[in-house]
Amino acid sequence: MSDDLHESLRDNVRILGDSLGRTIANDLGEGFVDRIEAIRGYAKSGRQGDVQSSRDLIEYLRKLPDRDLLPVTRAFNQFLNLANIAEQHYRARYRRVEDYRPGSQPMLGELLTRAREAGHAPRKLVESLATMRVELVLTAHPTEVIRRTLIQKYDAIDECLSVIESSSDYPERASRARGRLEELISQAWHTDEIRHERPTPVDEAKWGFAVIENSLWHAVPAFHRDLDTLLLETAGERLPLDAAPIVFASWMGGDRDGNPNVTSRVTREVLLLGRWMAADLYWRDLDQLKAELSMWKSNSALRAEVGGVAEPYRELIKRLLTRVEATREWAKSELDGRSFEGGPIIENSDQLYAPLLTCYRSLCDVGLDTIANGALLDTLRRVAIFGVTLTKLDIRQEASRHCMVMEELTETLELGRYQDWSEEQRQAFLLAELESRRPLIPRRWECSAETREVLDTFRVIANEQSEALGTYIISMAAQPSDVLTVALLMKEVGGEVSLPIAPLFETLDDLNRAGDVIDRLLALPGYRALAGKTQEVMIGYSDSAKDAGQLAAAWAQYRAQERLVEVCRSHAVSLTLFHGRGGAVGRGGGPAHAAILSQPPGSVNGSLRVTEQGEMIRFKFGQPDIALRSMEIYACAVLEATLLPPPSPEPHWREEMDRLAGIAHRGYVSVVRENPDFVPYFRAVTPEGALGRLPLGSRPTKRRQDGGVETLRAIPWIFAWTQIRLMLPAWLGSGEAFCTRLEEQGGLETLREMRDQWPFFGTYLDMLEMLLAKADVSIASYYERRLVDEPTLKALGEDLRGRFTRLHDVLLTILDQGQLLEQTPLIRQAIAVRNPYIDPLHGLQAELLQRNRDADGAISGELTRALMVTMAGIAAGLRNTG
Repeated sequence: MSDDLHESLRDNVRILGDSLGRTIANDLGEGFVDRIEAIRGYAKSGRQGDVQSSRDLIEYLRKLPDRDLLPVTRAFNQFLNLANIAEQHYRARYRRVEDYRPGSQPMLGELLTRAREAGHAPRKLVESLATMRVELVLTAHPTEVIRRTLIQKYDAIDECLSVIESSSDYPERASRARGRLEELISQAWHTDEIRHERPTPVDEAKWGFAVIENSLWHAVPAFHRDLDTLLLETAGERLPLDAAPIVFASWMGGDRDGNPNVTSRVTREVLLLGRWMAADLYWRDLDQLKAELSMWKSNSALRAEVGGVAEPYRELIKRLLTRVEATREWAKSELDGRSFEGGPIIENSDQLYAPLLTCYRSLCDVGLDTIANGALLDTLRRVAIFGVTLTKLDIRQEASRHCMVMEELTETLELGRYQDWSEEQRQAFLLAELESRRPLIPRRWECSAETREVLDTFRVIANEQSEALGTYIISMAAQPSDVLTVALLMKEVGGEVSLPIAPLFETLDDLNRAGDVIDRLLALPGYRALAGKTQEVMIGYSDSAKDAGQLAAAWAQYRAQERLVEVCRSHAVSLTLFHGRGGAVGRGGGPAHAAILSQPPGSVNGSLRVTEQGEMIRFKFGQPDIALRSMEIYACAVLEATLLPPPSPEPHWREEMDRLAGIAHRGYVSVVRENPDFVPYFRAVTPEGALGRLPLGSRPTKRRQDGGVETLRAIPWIFAWTQIRLMLPAWLGSGEAFCTRLEEQGGLETLREMRDQWPFFGTYLDMLEMLLAKADVSIASYYERRLVDEPTLKALGEDLRGRFTRLHDVLLTILDQGQLLEQTPLIRQAIAVRNPYIDPLHGLQAELLQRNRDADGAISGELTRALMVTMAGIAAGLRNTG
């Protein structure tokens, strides 16, 4: 494939850019557009190797008067967002959602052919898809920077591009679409792109529901139609009606780990909002079905249900509409604090699914299969996937909060100090109380506000339908007692509802101990009686990488999964691994297909849970065509990992990884933990200090407001390094490991063998290559020159850039390439196209940070907004930023 961007993508970038230029000229004059072009020209020439142009760019930016800083940053930010729209549109049209590597995303049909060739019967393929359980967990994103109102305009712009491309024979239609495009871009330019207040957790949940309403609601039935067509061709049958190979859960409004803004009241409100939105969407579906299902032929079951009416299907749908409308009104009344006096509501999925199924079977029985498998089947599929709550809401809380409750409770009951008990004492006490029939918590216990909030969350769980809730995740889990504590609180307060409990292992030490912890947990008969034959375990990517460095963390995650598979198999327990991945490589991000196939064999056995965060939700699921392809990729990868699992690593590969991870970990820790200049350098050279003050998400940027980098959350930690293009968390330590091996006999051959034959290692190198291609040490060097004065800090910066350069060179040697992304030229070209628009934002950000420091943090509101826009623009240009 040519190194040039595909012609349609290039044309769309030009159309959008020209329209933006006209909009800016109408607002600020042609002279201002000339100024923008001059800046872009300097940046482009600088990227082509003209050192003087790079100097001229910086000089030009530093001389800009304050009044021009905001409109200049906005112009470049808007172009980068428009370029993203064009690229997203291209990926949807040419079915290239994740990667530009030709042939890297096998279609499901190809995979089914390969599976049959490997000896799997067609019936096995149907069964595997029917029993597959992939849960995509939508989570909020503290560095999601684009406002919802702008996202809606960008979606409309994408629709205009589709109309223009499909209207070559209809010039009037194309002309109207171009006019609408011009209008939308003008609207976007005249809309404030930065929030003035932090979104609340409820705001974040509404954003997640909007993604379902605008995209997934349409994509889900289309995905199942495609699956049905494929299975009819290969196996002669459809997917079962109630099959749900891919479902959606959410953390928005349920993730209280380190976020004091997520309360039991917020969780209750979000659950009600989900019920209201689901009822509203189903009402629209049913209203359409009422109009379409005018047939009179029906089977005896339907006639027995509705009597001898002329239009039996319409009669049953009308009854459903009445209950759905009542459900919508009930949810609204609950949200408004009003009493509800309407009729019976839909309380669970079966009350909606069963009448629709009656209609479906009747149509099939009387020979109207074509009608049954149309809009009615689409609605049945939606009920199977979305239920009556849209998503299952997970609850996440930190283990220490549960320990705090037990500490207060045992002291109140004069049983001693829970915190002082050994793990064995805790387990014995918790197991005894789990078996006891008497309540442990006093009915009118006057506990602290913090304990009351934890207990109130369990009361919310107790008052919900079980299908509304997903998993209870315990962050910072370290011992079996952490799981038993949640089980006990759920029994004491949670009533009949009992959620799956997933310990989350996050740090390097926790990952190394995860298998033993689960082994001890599953060996407890009292726990097994509660959990049955299933266990969910969450693997943390963000904090482990921040704690140990990316290479050491990746290997620890792999080994932890292997051990967990082995432990659960020995206990005859079905394991579901929950991957807490983020968008950035430093947080486990990257193409889903490659990531899933690089997991240990047996760890993806028809089931998988994985987080999808803020910006990546938009990129993967924000539009129906993209969402359809993303679901296909997940289904394809999980099916392949289940039926055609990757090989187990060779013993000498394990030894190699143990050594590489050890060297990388020492290299990472020697800088991040042991160098006294590191924290001052990080705070001086990155926008970390300003980031905490931006209204980007509902969660604080730190777990604690005191302390150093160790208290900073992984997302803003990575976001800050990305802003200056050093991307340090994703590569620091790797260079030392690879350089050491290449200096030894046989090192290069072994690394290349692992790259070619072991998906885990090959995927790691692919992600590292993409990351290094997006990094730019010359930009990081400019931030340092502008913002750092101390000679010792400058020396550290020079050392870090030297480490990066050595890794860059050694990676090319391992890959046997002359340049990065040699095998994926379209990704390389996409980065190159964006750079002349990102570079000015880096220069402006460094300038604004320095002006802010000179003013002791008191720059004008307009300059503060300009600083925020630079962050938004750089994030948009680099995409997977946090």
